[in-house]
Amino acid sequence: MMKNYKEEELKYLELLAEKFPTVQEVCTEIINLQAILNLPKGTEHFLSDLHGEYESFLHILKNASGVIRAKIDQTFEMRLTSDEKKKLATLIYYPEEKLEMIKKETKNLQEYYKITLYRLLEICKVVASKYSRSKVRKAMPKDYEYIIDELLHSDSDYNNKEYYYNQIIHTIISLDRADAFIIAISKLIQQLSVDHLHIIGDIYDRGPGPHIIMDELMKYHSIDIQWGNHDIIWMGAASGSAACIFNIIRICARYDNLDILEEVYGINLRPLTEFVMEEYPKKTAEIFSPKVSSQLDKEVLAKVQKAATIIQFKLEAEIIKQNPEFEMEDRLLLDKIDYEKGEIQIKNQKYLLEDTDFPTIQSQKPFELTEKEREIVSKLVKAFENSEKLQRHIRFLYDKGNIYKVFNENLLIHGCIPLDENGDFAKMKIQGKIWQGKQYLDCLEKIAREGYFGSKGSKEKKYGEDMLWYLWCGKNSPIFCKDAMKTFERYFIKDDALGKEIKNPFYRFAEDEKCCEKVLQEFGLNGENSHIISGHIPVKFKAGESPIKSNGKLLIIDGGLSKSYQKTTGIAGYTLIYNSYGLVLVAHEPFNSTEEAIRKETDLHSSKQIVEKVERKNICDTDIGVELKRQIKDLEVLLKAYKQGIIKEK
Repeated sequence: MMKNYKEEELKYLELLAEKFPTVQEVCTEIINLQAILNLPKGTEHFLSDLHGEYESFLHILKNASGVIRAKIDQTFEMRLTSDEKKKLATLIYYPEEKLEMIKKETKNLQEYYKITLYRLLEICKVVASKYSRSKVRKAMPKDYEYIIDELLHSDSDYNNKEYYYNQIIHTIISLDRADAFIIAISKLIQQLSVDHLHIIGDIYDRGPGPHIIMDELMKYHSIDIQWGNHDIIWMGAASGSAACIFNIIRICARYDNLDILEEVYGINLRPLTEFVMEEYPKKTAEIFSPKVSSQLDKEVLAKVQKAATIIQFKLEAEIIKQNPEFEMEDRLLLDKIDYEKGEIQIKNQKYLLEDTDFPTIQSQKPFELTEKEREIVSKLVKAFENSEKLQRHIRFLYDKGNIYKVFNENLLIHGCIPLDENGDFAKMKIQGKIWQGKQYLDCLEKIAREGYFGSKGSKEKKYGEDMLWYLWCGKNSPIFCKDAMKTFERYFIKDDALGKEIKNPFYRFAEDEKCCEKVLQEFGLNGENSHIISGHIPVKFKAGESPIKSNGKLLIIDGGLSKSYQKTTGIAGYTLIYNSYGLVLVAHEPFNSTEEAIRKETDLHSSKQIVEKVERKNICDTDIGVELKRQIKDLEVLLKAYKQGIIKEK
């Protein structure tokens, strides 16, 4: 009978037998896995384009895009007033802060604790009902694991135990552990309300708290990230790419966020500020005026922004010249300037410049860094490479992130799958070989990882760093998705048409359902319930634009969580919920503040739209289900081997 198994199969079965050493243990596990397959599919939560808006993000994360409030409404329906439901929801979102307020306002605190604990337990039972008892137990805080497990599985119909459960609640209150228990169970409700979180890119830039978002994501129980171009630029900076670093400094100065670099990531910018005050003595042109100004003198921010911009152009020119396959020669503009006349020639047309003060540019060698600029670049590269917190955050982006992800029959990508003018997959030459479609994205990700993890000083690492920059702004980048990043034109030339960045043809062709189906098939997705889920391009809701494209095959969920986009979009972001019944798109109105949400019990006002309703899905219909079925099959083979005597029980 030994001949029925290959040597490799026997080795695998022997390893599996170490975990399940008896027939009984194998049978128990098969029964357990078969039962899990028939549980409802867990809820997936999709967010995109967070752009440092940490307060809005944290609130959406805590309320699970309205999932928790919906559970409260369903559970208590007519038993609680609207105000009582609001108070309970706010407590679940912000238990520590809300409890402090409640304790100051409540006369009979013991009675409040008793009522609230029962209500929280009732909600917790509802959100825990779609999981196995084992999974719920693993999510529980260790200090209260036994007590919560007992209370969640209580049944007041059994009179013999009713006193037992009431006594547990009474003892929790009498021992002054009610606050800690309420906090613990509220956070458990938050965790169980969402099984898995998808971040569809752009955590960084514009808003003041990307680091706060990153800290929160690093604690999340189950997550994946699709890199956005505003994440890639930080990944490139942490890898040591000087061009990426000066893009970041320019953007941080523009949005008055230099404190993120200095105070959060410990990057010393003093040498740079001293440099700009010395090298840029004239008053800075209005075009470099920061979007907001509070932490630093407005003129200092403007000078830092301008100096970073010029250094950025010089560093980018070096990358472009060294990588002709990037086909970005049209971005070489400093040599097209007539510095005496203060004008530039682009495509046989001359334009006057909005700013003609270029103290660090040599007209005969416009792309050459000055000695002082080289010194500043060197110091800042080392500072970014040696920032412990930045490196920790970026390592997490690499650990949990990808350019794209296929998950439960959906293709997740921040931007697009690049297409050419004919609607075919765009071709890109990389190191002498032509790539397109899925293989192109796989190739890009491999190189992007070499840019960070490659050996310092190696050709592979240097090319990887250059590719990280290309992913930020290259014309065939799947996460930039435009023909060019017109930074120079937008700063220096007063011509909106010249500064327009044209979207990749993907966005035109993707209005056709057949195009989306072709893209999905490229990634092995053929099901009628498959979708492309992306962000990156703000959906102009107030202009009547819909995030649902191609009969629901493409969902673009960037609705403007970033405050800088909200005038254009008219809302404050889209999120997506994929539960066992289908897909629900949620549109959010602007979030005022955490303080107001706690004090006034105001939730983020959201409107929901069912994108797709399906017959209720179980875990057997998911990617996890596929893996569990494989495990069951392996266990059945092991069981057979035990029964045949090929593997001996221990």
